[in-house]
Amino acid sequence: MTIAVLGAGMVGRAIALDLANDFSVSSFDVSEQNLQLLKQKNNTIQTQVKDLKDYASYSSVLQNFDLVVTAVPGFMGYNTLKAVIEAGKDVADISFFPEDALSLDALAKEKNVTAIVDCGVAPGMSNFIIGRYNAEMNIDAFEIYVGGLPVHPKPPFYYKAPFSPIDVIEEYTRPARLKENGTIVTKPALTDRKMIHFDGVGELEAFNTDGLRSLLFTMPHIHTQIEQTLRYPGHVDLIVALKQSGFFSEEKIVVDEKALTPLQFTSKLLINEWKLGETEEELTVMKVILHGEGKTITYELLDYYDAATQTSSMARTTGYTCTAVVNLLAKQLVIKKGVFPPELIGDDKTCFDFVLNYLKARSVQWKAKTDHLTVTS
Repeated sequence: MTIAVLGAGMVGRAIALDLANDFSVSSFDVSEQNLQLLKQKNNTIQTQVKDLKDYASYSSVLQNFDLVVTAVPGFMGYNTLKAVIEAGKDVADISFFPEDALSLDALAKEKNVTAIVDCGVAPGMSNFIIGRYNAEMNIDAFEIYVGGLPVHPKPPFYYKAPFSPIDVIEEYTRPARLKENGTIVTKPALTDRKMIHFDGVGELEAFNTDGLRSLLFTMPHIHTQIEQTLRYPGHVDLIVALKQSGFFSEEKIVVDEKALTPLQFTSKLLINEWKLGETEEELTVMKVILHGEGKTITYELLDYYDAATQTSSMARTTGYTCTAVVNLLAKQLVIKKGVFPPELIGDDKTCFDFVLNYLKARSVQWKAKTDHLTVTS
């Protein structure tokens, strides 16, 4: 089976390397440097420098591939996914784009395509977990907490990003949609801040970001839905200060007769400040909490940079969830046509167990526990 991986950033490379153990893989990226880093780790992977914004070329470029993975930046994710579907190829997508992927469902059915979207860690594994338990019990509420953090945080930001700073800033500026008392509400990102203790990490600050996405619409019966991002204490205060001071504005200003946006300047400035080194230690911490039927079910993840393979935790937890989904498609464990977020795949126990076991085999270990409500008279 032949697979095309569109995007060779940190996560895209991890995906290509994992899939190359079992499939014939080709990687496409506009950056020759990204592709060379991939080749250094596995020279059997075919690489091609390609402007992936050339959507009109997808039908010819992807013609000889059986499956496609889209691992491009969020700003081009929707158009990339649409072009792959129009090319008639089954696809697993990890692009965190603001548009509604479900709007492509009719096109996918017309093209006889299976598209599984948002198949990373969050969104991704959180959706799988919620979809699985939604099939078994009445869920009243759920909370998702997730963060990718450096093991050795340094001031002033106490943060490093495994992907582009502009994608991180997008999390901090895009309004967050939540569900409270059965109603979808929109709040500014970075709001409802609270401190939470995580074993093995310590105190982290949680705040609203727009991560629920499809769950708001596929799980309308769950009256309370919350997702929050995690950072070390001190980070959010700096981000709020930058935001309030206009550093994330997209309105152009003129500096020395040159027009640019504060966001362009800030992103350029933060590239070096936030850039995660290729071998820099970082971790992914995550908790999914489900409430219903007198019990609380908690899934927890604490994953670290893998020194043996020099693979970041965020690349592992995101990328290997995606490659598990690719294997679901390759093994024809999912054959229905259309666009599906993970909760509409995870409702099948066979698929859910396959993904968990696939991750476990790669030392990405989810721990689950159930606490029953004690009623006293």
